Amino acid sequence: MTAPTVPLPAAPPRRGPVRPAFAALALAGLVLAACATRPASVPAPGQEPGPATPSAPRPWTPSPPVPLTPTGASPAALPGWSDEDHLAAFEAYVAGCGAARDAAARSTCARARALAERRLSPSDARRFFEERFVVSPAETNDGRPGLLTSYFAPEYAARRRPDAEFDAPVLAAPASPRSAGDRAAIEAEARPAEALAWMRAEDLFFLQIQGSGYLTFEDGAKARAAYAADNGRTFVGIARPMAERGLLPRNGTSGDAIRAWLAGHRGAEARAVMALNPRYIFFRLDPDDGGDPAGAAGAPLTARRSIAVDPAHWAYGDLAWVDADGGNLRGASASYRGLVVALDTGSAIKGPVRADLYMGRGDVAGAEAGTVRHPLRMWRLVPRG
Repeated sequence: MTAPTVPLPAAPPRRGPVRPAFAALALAGLVLAACATRPASVPAPGQEPGPATPSAPRPWTPSPPVPLTPTGASPAALPGWSDEDHLAAFEAYVAGCGAARDAAARSTCARARALAERRLSPSDARRFFEERFVVSPAETNDGRPGLLTSYFAPEYAARRRPDAEFDAPVLAAPASPRSAGDRAAIEAEARPAEALAWMRAEDLFFLQIQGSGYLTFEDGAKARAAYAADNGRTFVGIARPMAERGLLPRNGTSGDAIRAWLAGHRGAEARAVMALNPRYIFFRLDPDDGGDPAGAAGAPLTARRSIAVDPAHWAYGDLAWVDADGGNLRGASASYRGLVVALDTGSAIKGPVRADLYMGRGDVAGAEAGTVRHPLRMWRLVPRG
């Protein structure tokens, strides 16, 4: 049975704060670090982004190459353009285009925001894009497709005071975070009175891989744990050493398996394994307004409409068309296609045809994010001036 094509505008239903499934960026370091490299954490500078492998890959055959729409063409020539939800794309563009710094981009953004003051129809939104932009294909050095992965904002339970289960402190950044030592040293020297919150150790470990997330306390209060700083140490994935030590089978080092092992061996044994990754992330607690986190551009991310990109090739606020199919992870959607805004970055997001799609908050978003590893084609939408 062929998996369905997933248009970017359709967002998954939101749930309350439950412990999430593991997404692309979380698994990037845990599962794929042994092979290659997330979200540096993408929602904040310093995460470790990248693709996920929540289950064994299945064989796949990529679709025939799509001819690249030539430079200077109207967006109407893009593959699948007529199927786009142009109004949803316009709303996402208006929300994020203020991050642009280029004069032409800022002028086009201002026009869009003025237009947004009145009630628009889908055809109005489509006309705006077709009249105000031309396309320019993004290309790799060898002409091959790039890669689309995905990330999400996790939600975790937390406590204001430690107990036998919630014994890992969420720490604020010290005056000199790069001098704080490795993970083991920081944990050994942590002072309970300085903790911002307390989490399950395995949850904190995954939160640090993500770089930011949301906490729900025992009284129902919520907060956003936002990236504040890191200790400057190189990220090291723990999947391979866990397999080499016989803690997990070599074909069973998914994020779910790693997390289950850490939870089942909570205490000194799990901490020794987590210490194999010397990188440590410090946080600050911000109010949770119920929305989505801000990306590195400083603008709130829009689920399924915001991407993390390589700032060497893209600028914040850039509008792009993504066309990705042929995903090889079990449960993957057939394709992702549509307009997105560049609002974030991550240490594993490198190259001109590389994007990390923000999927949203919580476990539903996380479950889908963990299936995204698709060959990617991208086009930049350039303001006409």
